[in-house]
Formats: sequence, structure tokens, C-alpha cells
Amino acid sequence: METIKRLFTIKTKFEAFLVIYALALGATERGVVYMHQYPGVGGQLLALACSGAVFMAGGKILDALELQRGFVR
Repeated sequence: METIKRLFTIKTKFEAFLVIYALALGATERGVVYMHQYPGVGGQLLALACSGAVFMAGGKILDALELQRGFVR
């Protein structure tokens, strides 16, 4: 079970940035779908919310990585 758990653990900043990049790709794709489904300001706001969620999640991932390594400010 530990070997499976290690596969899903982010250990380096490079891995963190890969995860954030994957989140950003999915969020931008979802934002495009929202802009097609809801033309106008509503779709643009939903697309912006998708982008904002990636920024918040990316920050949390990087902070958690620092906490895990013991580099707390």
C-alpha cells in the first residue's frame, strides 16, 4: 500500500508544477466550454472563475510542499 501511496505524493517542485500545468489545461478547456455554452458576460465570468481556481490551488499545492519539506517561513 505504501508503494501505491508514493505514486500519488508530490515530492518536488517540478512535480508540483506539472500538476498545476495539468490543472490549468483542464480549467482553460472548461472555460472555453463555458464561454460557448453561456455567451456574453456570464460565460466570461465562469471562465475567469476556472482560471482563478487554478491560481488558488497552485498556491496551496506549493505551500503544502514547503510545509511537507519543513521550509516554513
